[in-house]
Amino acid sequence: MTLADRFARYATELKYESLPQEAVHEAKRRIIDSVACAFGAWRSETAQQVRAVATQVSSSYGATIIGTAHKASPDWTAFANGLLIRYLDYNDTYLSKEPAHPSDNLAAVLAVAEAEGSSGKETLLATVLAYEIQCRLCDSASLRARGWDHVNYGLFSASAAASRLMGLDATATRHAMSIAGVSGLAMRQTRVGEISAWKGCAFANSSRHAVFASWLAKHGLTGPSEIFEGKMGFMKQVSGEFTVGALGGEAGRGYMINQTYIKYYPVEYHAQSAVWAALALREQLGGDISQIERIEIDTFEACYSIIGSEPEKWRPQSRETADHSLPYIVGATLMDGKVDLHTFEEARYTDPTLLEFVSKITVRHDTAMDSRYPEGIPNRITVYLKDGRTLTEENTFPRGHAKNPMT
Repeated sequence: MTLADRFARYATELKYESLPQEAVHEAKRRIIDSVACAFGAWRSETAQQVRAVATQVSSSYGATIIGTAHKASPDWTAFANGLLIRYLDYNDTYLSKEPAHPSDNLAAVLAVAEAEGSSGKETLLATVLAYEIQCRLCDSASLRARGWDHVNYGLFSASAAASRLMGLDATATRHAMSIAGVSGLAMRQTRVGEISAWKGCAFANSSRHAVFASWLAKHGLTGPSEIFEGKMGFMKQVSGEFTVGALGGEAGRGYMINQTYIKYYPVEYHAQSAVWAALALREQLGGDISQIERIEIDTFEACYSIIGSEPEKWRPQSRETADHSLPYIVGATLMDGKVDLHTFEEARYTDPTLLEFVSKITVRHDTAMDSRYPEGIPNRITVYLKDGRTLTEENTFPRGHAKNPMT
């Protein structure tokens, strides 16, 4: 049995009644959190640009674009709402061989659920299903290391969830996953150097592909065979060889949605612990950062390579670069004593005084920290004061992490 066959069978056989209450509860929390993220992003320029396109599409088989009365086709609604969920970098996270934001799947889930008239239970089941497939894939192989974006795993998770909501059988579900996978691959360049508005659109586009593929499969269109294992398939071209073990509910395994993290601050997740460490240091300084001569941040490989190594991170020219910049986030936290949506407004991330302070920051890859990831996200900040003293704070499990939950 191919991996796509396994996923398709799992997608069609999973029962709501078999889900533990914890997984159902977490699915509800993720939906609420994601809709809140969407409304927070609604007035952004990028959201307005995307809505200007999506609202040109109307469909009798439609779903509502959040914050409007307009019903577009579910694929376009998934794109528009997916951008809203992701734009602020406030939606949830899962960390493994490949990091991800599994609540990105909810744009597809909610759009198809509305178009299909699905029940609340069916929607929650599809949510748990999407999380399960994406997070198990993230556990299996790194895409980032090979130049591909994490959203590629979402092609399979979102199409499996959409297919379930559309009532597809296992064969049609496999075709949907294959169509989505073969047609929708995304490059990691989205997150390299100066980051553009497309960052927030990347998974939204995977959701659009996934819903479109499932819609085609619903009407009988077939997809390539062996999308994962084939001669020119995903493993050969994108991820490298990997295996996926038992899924949630199989062989006594728990569900992956329970292992995902809700964000406390609107920053790239690897920086969450750095924010807490910076706040602790600021408290020690009594808020007087004029004492600081220089700052060193020691971190693990994923954090260093994703948000702490490129020169653009020290002088961000876009919101997307700023919320993916470890030095900027730490500098702003130390200076302002907080991180919120205003931290990533253009007037703030281009402020000369703040950028001069950020220039005092050095980021180092501490290989000893690598073994502590992804179970934790260790960040250690040391400030060197003008009077010769040093202060150090380290944080590994920020609030919202599975080991330090919000409530």
